[in-house]
Amino acid sequence: MSRKMKQDEISRRQFMINSARTSLGVTVAPMLGASVATQGWSALPGQGGGGKAKAVIFLNMSGGMSHLDTFDLKPRKPEVQGPVKAINTTADGVQLSEYLPNLAKQAHHLAIINSMSTTQGAHEQGQYFLHRSYPPRGTIVHPSMGAWVMRLAGRRNTSVPGFVSVGGGENSLSPGFFGSKFGGVPVLDPNRGLADVRRPSSVSKDDYDKRLALADKMNAEFHSKFAQKKLNEHVGLYDEAVKLMSSKDLEAFDISQEESSMRELYGNDRFGQGCLLARRLVEHNVRFVEVGLGGWDTHYDNFTSVEARAAVLDKALAALLYDLERRGLLETTLVALATEFGRTPKIVQEHQMGRDHHPRAFSCVLAGGGIRGGQKYGETDSEGARVKDGKVTPPMFNATIAHALGLPLDRVVMSPSGRPFWVSDKAPAVTEIFG
Repeated sequence: MSRKMKQDEISRRQFMINSARTSLGVTVAPMLGASVATQGWSALPGQGGGGKAKAVIFLNMSGGMSHLDTFDLKPRKPEVQGPVKAINTTADGVQLSEYLPNLAKQAHHLAIINSMSTTQGAHEQGQYFLHRSYPPRGTIVHPSMGAWVMRLAGRRNTSVPGFVSVGGGENSLSPGFFGSKFGGVPVLDPNRGLADVRRPSSVSKDDYDKRLALADKMNAEFHSKFAQKKLNEHVGLYDEAVKLMSSKDLEAFDISQEESSMRELYGNDRFGQGCLLARRLVEHNVRFVEVGLGGWDTHYDNFTSVEARAAVLDKALAALLYDLERRGLLETTLVALATEFGRTPKIVQEHQMGRDHHPRAFSCVLAGGGIRGGQKYGETDSEGARVKDGKVTPPMFNATIAHALGLPLDRVVMSPSGRPFWVSDKAPAVTEIFG
């Protein structure tokens, strides 16, 4: 993606944020996104897929999670495996890293894809490809997976945003060429929820209503003079903001309402609390939630770093699966755990036993949403260096998410420049892993 296109995308968003802040006395930045899109639509008819999933929780392990130390262990190759031991799980024939003891108890829900492979070996490009199914191009900004879901499926609850990113970056939020109304709503800190969506105490209800009426009048005059598509996309901004501010569903973003024991179950860190927030959001019919956990770029001191990151992941993901199941939500919620690439089988001794980038083979995980749990799909060679069987690319992984939601993989959406695009760049779904 070119720097100019990134700046344009951010500047349009910032323009509306500043306008709203000045006019209303409240920041309505979260409403610049999928909240405006009330229904899914697209250009041509197509056929959907599995359709059991109604929502997606996408857990993004940014930095390149080591498959060899988490989901694809090679205990017969000690020079590759290092000090990490394999442990048995609740799924027959499935072993996980000793760093994931809680998740091992939930393995009967997991479909572990050990045969992921990508063409992108750098973080920014890898994350872009993972989220958008297309490699970066200087001439276009592709929509993220969440934006595709909003475009093709729309919101389930018109009182709250349909696409939320907790601790994610631009790749997780970006609507690309779809336009701002299909973008994600950012939550920087799950403990704070949606920041600045309440009317400030310094602004009375009467003053607020007057400002809103004045803003509506100014907008009407401005739009009558400058009828541009980018501006027209934001016509419903104020109505959406007011609707959310007065909605009882706003409580979905307030995790302080949870019992302390439940908050502890997920882990007292941002990722754990983000997963708890994701559960609350899908309970309120939010369609797509991404939660990010970085820190997987383990060039140096791989084993210490992975153990620390895995402890956070282990507690949160195990709690999420347990919580969704007991609430009857797991069958209709697809949980996807993904990373941009893996780490090298070679342990770099001079880097305190580090591992470098390895795009040729890595692992991702799916659970719920019609997935048949307790299985591994695909296989790498004896060192975890190359895919031996069942190769799955990031577009195929996204196609599988789309299939679980019943989205049409063959639906064509035209870009503003008249080019055709598909939710997963025409890649097929991995349908064999569904029950």
